[in-house]
Parts: sequence; structure tokens; C-alpha cells
Amino acid sequence: MSAIIRVNQLHGHISGASSEKRITKLSRSLNGKKAIVTGAASGMGRATAFLLADEGCRVAALDLTTVGVSAVVDTIKGVHGPNAARGWACDVSDKARVQQVVEEVAKEFGGIDILINNAGVSLNLGAFTEEEKFQTLWDKTLAINLTCHAWFIRAALPYLQKSEAGRIVNIASTEALLATAGNAAYNASKAGVTGLTRSFAAELGRLGNITVNCICPGPINTGMTAGLPEASKQTYARRRVPLRRYGDPEEVAQITVSFCLPAASYLNGVTVPVDGGMSIRHT
Repeated sequence: MSAIIRVNQLHGHISGASSEKRITKLSRSLNGKKAIVTGAASGMGRATAFLLADEGCRVAALDLTTVGVSAVVDTIKGVHGPNAARGWACDVSDKARVQQVVEEVAKEFGGIDILINNAGVSLNLGAFTEEEKFQTLWDKTLAINLTCHAWFIRAALPYLQKSEAGRIVNIASTEALLATAGNAAYNASKAGVTGLTRSFAAELGRLGNITVNCICPGPINTGMTAGLPEASKQTYARRRVPLRRYGDPEEVAQITVSFCLPAASYLNGVTVPVDGGMSIRHT
């Protein structure tokens, strides 16, 4: 007997059709759910796509090119069958393409239950950057890290409304909570994601079936950090992270997927750091 059923029986809350609805709402199963993951070719996006598939989701893996997601899709299909995943090429800074891809996913999958806004880019940009370069990189960073999240949410909304448990998880960064010099556009874009999350959570929460939450990963072993010398990473982690190490993409994916469960039905509008304790400013 599951813990959920057992507890509800002890409290006398199980009765007829209402009990079935309650148990379904508190389910920890994602079997049969349809999920979109942006930035799915590598890092946290890839780990999240794999884990969603392991949990029974049908996964739409999006990245800039199909070449980037083909390995992810092939791996998922090899484990879970030919219909478990499909890849889409999507420039997330192209509003029309975002709309087109979301509609294609919904048509092929028969709906959308989960949206993981994971796509992101990190470009060095500070107050002393040359003007033309500043504007170009600022616009690109905001488009990919923030604006496209709103586009995806708006495009997916008609389908999420039809889901029994619509879930949106936006991936920000601890840079939204802290800051580093020379990283103005990235910091601003990720802080914007946390604000976007709260706003859409308040608005869409009224529908009753959609939650919107945010994760702020700290230093993670992804492509963005792959070029850093290992000694520098270890020094940084020992100085800034209470757990004294970089995290792995799979550790972020575990939290991301937990937010997607039907049982996470009362979790809405929160921003959770997954950073080994870095955001508590351990010294």
C-alpha cells in the first residue's frame, strides 16, 4: 500500500471518486506525460531529458540544431523505444520558430504537460565593453536567457491548460541571486527569469492546474564550465561552496523533474538554489 493511500486512510479522507482524484493528483508518476526540454543537447538539459524519459515521459528535445540533439534522442530511443523522444532544431531567439516548434510538438505528441525552459548562453559583458559589442551581446543574452522563456510559455499555454497537471520549470542561475563582475547581461537575464517565474506563477496559478517554478543552479560541470582549468574550479569550489565541489547536471535534473510530478501540485512560484549551499554566502 502506498504511503499516500495509507496516510489518507488513517485520516479518513478516502472516499469514492474523490479519493481517486486525490490519489491521481498526488501521484509520483510521470508515465505518459509529454515534455519539452530546451537546450537539450548537453549539460543540464540533456540530463533532464534523460531523466524525464526514464520516468516515462515522451520527450521533445530542442536545441539550436538537430545534430546537437540527435545523440540525446537516439540514446532515449535505444532505451525506451522509437516513440520515446524526438528532436527539433529551434533557434530560441526566433519567436516565429518557437511558436512553430511548440505547435508541431503538441500535434505530434497529442499535447504538452511539461515545459522545461533550460536554454541559455553566457557571454562576458561588462560596463567597459565597447558600445556596439555591448548592445549586440546584451540583446542576444536577454533573448536566449529570458525573452524566449516567455515565448515558450505563451506558445505552450493552450496545451498546458488541457493537462491535468501542467508544469513549467525555468532554469535560472545563482547569478540571479548573487553577482559577478563583467557579467551584467547574464546576471540581469537570470534575475529576470526569477521575476518572470513569480509573475507567471501568480497569473497561471489561477487556472488551478499549472505551476511555474524556478531552479538556480550554482557551479555545475557543464559545457559552460568545461574550459576552466580543473585546479581553478577546485579552488573556487573550496572557497565558495560549502559542499566544496562543483555539482553534476544529474543533480540539477533530479530537482527539476521532481517539480514536474503531479504530487508537486502545491509548489508554485518558488525559486530554489541547487548550488551546494553557495547562495548562503559561506566563507
